[in-house]
Amino acid sequence: MKHLFTVVGALAAVGALVLTGCSSAENSSAGASGESVTVQNCGTDVTFNKTPERMVLLKSAAVPALHDLGVLDQVVARAGAYPDAYYDQATRDELNKIPMLSDDLDAGGHLNISKDTVIAQQPDLVLGEVDNLDRASLSQLGIPLIEEPAMCKSGAPEHQSFDSIYDQLETYGTIFNKKDRADVAISDLKTRVDAVKKQVGDGDGRTAAVLYPTVGGGTTYAYGSKSMAEPQLEAAGFKNVFGDVDQRVFEVTGEELINRNPDVLILLYSEGDEQAVADAVKNLPGADSITAVHDNQMLVQLMNFTEPATPLVVDGLERIVERFYQ
Repeated sequence: MKHLFTVVGALAAVGALVLTGCSSAENSSAGASGESVTVQNCGTDVTFNKTPERMVLLKSAAVPALHDLGVLDQVVARAGAYPDAYYDQATRDELNKIPMLSDDLDAGGHLNISKDTVIAQQPDLVLGEVDNLDRASLSQLGIPLIEEPAMCKSGAPEHQSFDSIYDQLETYGTIFNKKDRADVAISDLKTRVDAVKKQVGDGDGRTAAVLYPTVGGGTTYAYGSKSMAEPQLEAAGFKNVFGDVDQRVFEVTGEELINRNPDVLILLYSEGDEQAVADAVKNLPGADSITAVHDNQMLVQLMNFTEPATPLVVDGLERIVERFYQ
């Protein structure tokens, strides 16, 4: 217990941050003029009395936004997986300077890390929620947590869209007093999305599905209308064959996939060999009768290029168009 009091005292020295039940958000910069800012996250008001200066990353999804805002150097530690393919060289260089606490992931891709390991970093903000470090347990220590909205356990948006990406960038801009940089990043993303839409127009009538196969046999997951896959496919000129399923992600059988018969397949994975991911679909019974498999119209790409709604989705959109519109 003495150790706990020591940790809490250290956190107070870093800067007092509290979670409150305030109903309105302030747009002033935290700590700049003695005023606090409040943002909505996962249906909860999160109040900052001071701009965060010691962040801990427990998931990689926020990295592109933090880089765009110029605050990635304020991350004091990270945990989880950070595939190089997600980032440009400048971002990789920044990440390589941040100590890794743990990259121990279970079979489902979930991070295994002790609460004490994170608290010892004296964070004034944790980005990404994991099972043993949820918002409630951190708030008891005065540590706020921000999660990507689509990954919220409660209070998640009904549907994702490109506006979801822009809104979260605005949220980070408010938290870090970087509104101008957030506006520039948003404008750049909108320009890139518009360029893709102009290139593909209404598309060519092809259908598509976004899947997360289990390598080595097992469950295949598909993404429905509540996922970021839906607006991404639409922007790429494709119709989601699972767009009538009012879920984010769900199990799908090989038979159902054959019946839906997409012309194009985007296959997501978290780590490992791309070919093994493709083979997981090719080896499904009857897979040769799926047009996308028969015609080799498949793209394997890392998960965050499609899910959740972050700037990486725009990179993923451009990759999709490059692959299927040559």
